Amino acid sequence: MGRLINTTAMTVDGVVDVSDWYVPEGGHDAASLALFDGDAAMLLGRKTYEGLAAFWPTQSGPWAERMNAIQKFVASRSRLGALEWNATAIEGDAIEGVRRLKEAHAGDLVMSGCGELARHLIQAGLVDELLFWIHPRVQGPGTRPYEAATVPVRLVEARAFDSGVTLLRYQPLTATRSSPQDG
Repeated sequence: MGRLINTTAMTVDGVVDVSDWYVPEGGHDAASLALFDGDAAMLLGRKTYEGLAAFWPTQSGPWAERMNAIQKFVASRSRLGALEWNATAIEGDAIEGVRRLKEAHAGDLVMSGCGELARHLIQAGLVDELLFWIHPRVQGPGTRPYEAATVPVRLVEARAFDSGVTLLRYQPLTATRSSPQDG
């Protein structure tokens, strides 16, 4: 059974709208890339899939190599049709589809972002870990993660990187399967 890891970059005050605050290089970058090692796959909502699929195939470097090669699973309330970029649609209800996917997939499922799909999966108890990459900036106005979701969490790790980015790793206490790995 695989774990579902939800990873999100944000500012100190919780803004997730990526802009000039994002620190692209440093020790946190290698740690983030390592999430996609081994049998890992990506879980994406339709909007995130469309955005990433339009960007990564035209890029080069270690991140592009990993993002372009990794298996992706896409959940959407609307019919997706044929998908490209090494992606497979999750058929039917997203909650049940992700539950089946976790049971069938041996490696980690890594989900980037904190929108509607992430909120529903957390509330359904399907997210095993939340990773917040806190970038050294107070941004002010902007979108905050998991709007309207209330989920108790337990801190598993706090790690500071040379770049000024801090990783906060949490386990939702509502997770149906909890097996955090130290790393």
